[in-house]
Amino acid sequence: MGKVTCDLAVSLDGYVTGLHQSLENPFGEGVGQRLHRWMWEEPEANAEAIEKITMAGAFIMGRNMFGPGRGDWDLDWTGWWGEEPPYHAPVFVLTHHPREMVTMKGGTTFTFVTDGVESAFAQAREAAGAADIAIAGGARTVNQYLAAGLIDELRLHTVPLVLGRGERLFAGLRDLEFEPVGDISGTAMVTHLTYRPVR
Repeated sequence: MGKVTCDLAVSLDGYVTGLHQSLENPFGEGVGQRLHRWMWEEPEANAEAIEKITMAGAFIMGRNMFGPGRGDWDLDWTGWWGEEPPYHAPVFVLTHHPREMVTMKGGTTFTFVTDGVESAFAQAREAAGAADIAIAGGARTVNQYLAAGLIDELRLHTVPLVLGRGERLFAGLRDLEFEPVGDISGTAMVTHLTYRPVR
């Protein structure tokens, strides 16, 4: 059976997005692409880390990672990624608002799960088979899976900036212990760190 992984770009003070996400500000006001510039500006230097982000057989994400809405769905909205999202696998979106499955080019399907993190995990495990499952974000979703002890490998892509506010990794969590896995890598724009929870 595959691992459960998580990749997050994170500021030095632990934030993965800013406040007030909107269509114009997918990562929150004042953040722009600063947490992810390394992916676009240094793709060759960070090729191994980038490749691992989309290698899973199934993905789980929170609704705010799929889109900026909070209430009823805009059925014309199919995600931030255009007609062919980078996942090429089943994606399970945690939400309080039901919606029919959305099928995209390249093999990505979005299934909207209204009955909690355990249900999304079970569906992702069935879809992935022996392949890995990736908890794709955002911070609240990752924190729920960390609290449940369901993440095997946490890969943090740490960017040298301080946001000071937003959605924070580890918010509300206590008494978690991790051990480093593998070598530290990166560039001046990002440091790649991999951790395994100690259970």
